[in-house]
Amino acid sequence: MARVLGCACDSLDHCTCGAAYLARRGEDLPPRAGEILHVTNGESSGNTLRQTSLGGAVLPWQDVLTEGPVPALPPRELRAARARFLSTCGWGSAPAILDTLERRDRLFEQALRDGRHVVLWFEHDVYDQLQLLQLLAHVAELDVGPERLDLISVGSFPGKPGFQGLGELTAAELESLWPVRRVVTPELVSLGARGWAAVCAPQPSALESFLEEDTAPLPFLAAALQRLLEQLPDARDGLSRSERQLLEPLAVGASTPGQLFVESQRREEAPFDGDAWVWRRLAELGSGGRPLLTRENGAPIAAPPPRGDPRAFATTPLILTDDGRDVLAGEADRVQLLGIDRWVGGIHLRDDHVPRWDRVAGRVVVSGE
Repeated sequence: MARVLGCACDSLDHCTCGAAYLARRGEDLPPRAGEILHVTNGESSGNTLRQTSLGGAVLPWQDVLTEGPVPALPPRELRAARARFLSTCGWGSAPAILDTLERRDRLFEQALRDGRHVVLWFEHDVYDQLQLLQLLAHVAELDVGPERLDLISVGSFPGKPGFQGLGELTAAELESLWPVRRVVTPELVSLGARGWAAVCAPQPSALESFLEEDTAPLPFLAAALQRLLEQLPDARDGLSRSERQLLEPLAVGASTPGQLFVESQRREEAPFDGDAWVWRRLAELGSGGRPLLTRENGAPIAAPPPRGDPRAFATTPLILTDDGRDVLAGEADRVQLLGIDRWVGGIHLRDDHVPRWDRVAGRVVVSGE
């Protein structure tokens, strides 16, 4: 889908719902005794890893933790919450998705308990960094000791100035990263577990406090978590950064969801959003009694994929409404016009609970400040 729209990223990792993909495929075979288990963000880089000479089994983590609820729950309850959310988005039945997530966690945990060599392959964007934190928190919960756990985490690649992720590398290029792997120490596990707890906390102050720590052992983490905080409604106009990056191009000539997706990705230092989640965001901005955008012919916006037709949705011309222009100008507030019921990690944004991000000051503000 991303290639159809002209997106520069060829990876399917961030352009499909991983849980839905896994729900459609057969059960992954568990790694054999002594075999390496490679854990990576999604199926694109996973498929390429299978083509290397490194051997072993591959486990794509495949959950879009930048979207939906990620509250501080025990693993079993969190999997159920994720499955319910992904199901409401149209990615399959909740039981099928839950089965997939349980199977995934079981394979990872069993590999650790069996003392197999496990290698984590993750890149620099917030999508990957949240998955990495969740994995490190899993290791901490199991209390098995990361005796044979390695990490390969990169934000660039020689000869690729526009590097966006592991999914765009060839098998030979992925294999060339093998020597830069490093051992995951108990200290790194502890840092990851604390970071995950901050992500899952119900108040953004937990993330801000965590970011005061030294996160240098995970060099891409601080920028990724700040990007997560930027998904909070803005103090001036109520838009998340992702929402603003969709409306701004609409105000200056881009019109179709496909064009808006490409333009919004160009505004990211480390692109992470998948097309389906952008469609969902556009549909939300075009909903309610005071929509910020509408179809060019004035008709209501159609249901986004996966429920609607992807190509038809991606090519439907959209325009800003008067309310949308007012919000972009800072003369109206997105939350007041549309209401809000959305999650940023463990923060449940509701009409009566709307912590905001001040993009000028670079900090969270709460009502009354």
